[in-house]
Amino acid sequence: MTGALPGTLLRGSVLLLLAAPFIGLFMMTDWRHFGLSGADGRSLIVSLSYGLAALAVIALLGTPLAHWLAAGKGRVRDAAQLFLLLPLLTPPLALGILLAAFYGPIGPIGALLERFGGIITNNPPALLIAGIYAGLPTFVVAARGAFAEIPAELAESALTLGVSRRQIFRHITLPMARDGLGAALALAWVRGVGELGIVLIFAYFPQGMPVRLWVDLEDGGLSATFPLLWVFLFAALPLPLWLLRRGSKR
Repeated sequence: MTGALPGTLLRGSVLLLLAAPFIGLFMMTDWRHFGLSGADGRSLIVSLSYGLAALAVIALLGTPLAHWLAAGKGRVRDAAQLFLLLPLLTPPLALGILLAAFYGPIGPIGALLERFGGIITNNPPALLIAGIYAGLPTFVVAARGAFAEIPAELAESALTLGVSRRQIFRHITLPMARDGLGAALALAWVRGVGELGIVLIFAYFPQGMPVRLWVDLEDGGLSATFPLLWVFLFAALPLPLWLLRRGSKR
C-alpha cells in the first residue's frame, strides 16, 4: 500500500499538470456572456467539413503506403521513410512556406495552374491540401506500426492455401490492424484539424477554427478566444475518443 503511494502521486501530478490549463479555462470563462460570433460558427463548419475530407484522403492514400512500408526493407523503402519524415520534422510554419512556394504563383504547379486561371493558395483546395500534409505523415507512421505487429507467417500461410494478396489484405491484415489504424486516424484528425502554422501561410481562407482563434486573440485578447476554444474541444475530440475507445474494447 505504502509502496504504491509514490507512483499514485506521480501519476496524479502528471495528470494534474496536463489538465491545469483546461481547469483554468473553465474558471476564467465568462459563462454568463458565453456565445459565438457568426464568423466563429462558420469556422466550426469549415474545420469539421474540410477536416473530415482530408481524413478520408489520408486513409485512402496512407493505408496502402503504411502496409507497404511495414512489409519489408530495402533502399526504396528507406527513401520512402525519409520523405515521410521530412514533413514531420519540418516546423509547420516552414512547411506552410514550402507549400505556398510550390503551389503558389511562383512555384511549378502554381505557375502552370495560373496559366489556366487557377490558384491553390488561400482557398478551399489549399485548406484541404494543408490538412493532408498535416495529418498524412502522422497517420502513416502510426499505421505502419500497426501493420508491423501482424505476424508475417499469417500471410505466408494464406498464400500457400491459394488466397490472393488482395484477399489477405482485405480479410486478414486490415481486421487485425483495425485498432492501430483507428489510433492512427485519431492522431491524424487531431493533427490536421488543429493545424495553424501551415494554414496561416498557405490556406488562411476559408477560416477554420485555428485561424479564427488567432483572429479572435488579435482582436479581443485572450478572453475573446474562450468560447471558440470550448467549441473547438467539444467538436474535435469526439472522433478520436470514439476511435480510441473502440480499440480499447477489443
